[in-house]
Amino acid sequence: MMEKAAELRALHVGGDPLVLANAWDAASARMVEAAGFAVVATTSNAIAAALGYEDGEAAPVEEMLAACGRIARAVDLPVTVDFERGYGLAPAELVERIAATGAVGVNLEDSDPPSGEMIEVGEQAEFLAAVRAAAEAAGVDLVINARTDSFVRRVGSPQEQLAASLERGERYLAAGADCVYPIAAVEPDAIRALVAGIPGPVNVVYGRGALTLAELADLGVARVSFGPALQRLVYEGFGAALSALAADANPFAL
Repeated sequence: MMEKAAELRALHVGGDPLVLANAWDAASARMVEAAGFAVVATTSNAIAAALGYEDGEAAPVEEMLAACGRIARAVDLPVTVDFERGYGLAPAELVERIAATGAVGVNLEDSDPPSGEMIEVGEQAEFLAAVRAAAEAAGVDLVINARTDSFVRRVGSPQEQLAASLERGERYLAAGADCVYPIAAVEPDAIRALVAGIPGPVNVVYGRGALTLAELADLGVARVSFGPALQRLVYEGFGAALSALAADANPFAL
């Protein structure tokens, strides 16, 4: 696992981004691996949907961890887990439970999932520092992706969202995060400013093709996530096939 963590961390290169085709179960994880991707990343939204729950830590933590464990056991690649804001676990338990799944990375966000309220920047930095300290104390090399939600929560004007993301990104890296994820930053100028102003790797979401992977690389992005978008694409196809079948048409002719 130490080697897998080092491999995952080393793949965060600005201008040559790590592309994460997010998986939600063992079958999709195996498909990601078979397609030649270097890492499997989970998506909490898609896993929750597959388990029958809404996103936002509505899925019981035991079910979420069990799903992540099945994914990690299904592949030989490094696995990083989307763990929202930690499901209320104390840092030491969070590290222990994530490591027990076989994953070597974790994505942690800075807004409260049920309410959508932003966590105060100092409090979130302390939380990330405690997670890093707990990992070091346990001898676990954990790659921490610190998601910041100022854009997705629309906190203030676009300029204020950018300023908050820059401040939070710097604070989170200083606290021990390996990468900063300003989710919902999709405009080229904003991404360019984030890459220039955050002193570490920057993760962005693939905005349904608003910018190509090549364009994101040119902007200096180090990591690209898809979140639940690929699952939704699969389910759209499934829905279309079901509609055809219900209409007494051949679903395989679509």
